[in-house]
Amino acid sequence: MRLPKSLAHHPRKAAGIGITRESEQSILFRARNNVDLLLYHVPSDRYVVVELKAGKFKPEHLGQLNFYVAAVNDMLRLRRQAPTVGILVCGSRNERTVRYALDGSAQPLAVTSYTYDALPADEQATLPSPAVITAALEHDPSVLP
Repeated sequence: MRLPKSLAHHPRKAAGIGITRESEQSILFRARNNVDLLLYHVPSDRYVVVELKAGKFKPEHLGQLNFYVAAVNDMLRLRRQAPTVGILVCGSRNERTVRYALDGSAQPLAVTSYTYDALPADEQATLPSPAVITAALEHDPSVLP
């Protein structure tokens, strides 16, 4: 199994907040198993796996994140380092569903959501609309500007 060269080296010293980006779209396994974002938090000496989902939270998303966290712990983490943390960022979530899904997890995992509508109007104006982002992700050129 091969890892990107950036993952084989020690984490770089981060400027400011103590977080470095280890690899974007890090390939930990074969082509179908890609981590969306792999970070290294220098102050706590641990990897952080971030999984991004455009839609509503589904319990199976945690299974995927749990898989990535376990893989990073096994393949990258050194014994002196703290356990890897997994963060799932999704478009929306039901608190009860998230609580039930997290209940049996032995890994340090978190679920958060984002919302375009909560951004100030001037920031919304600088970003593509949710429909354009979704169209780009789904390769739908009919909606793209």
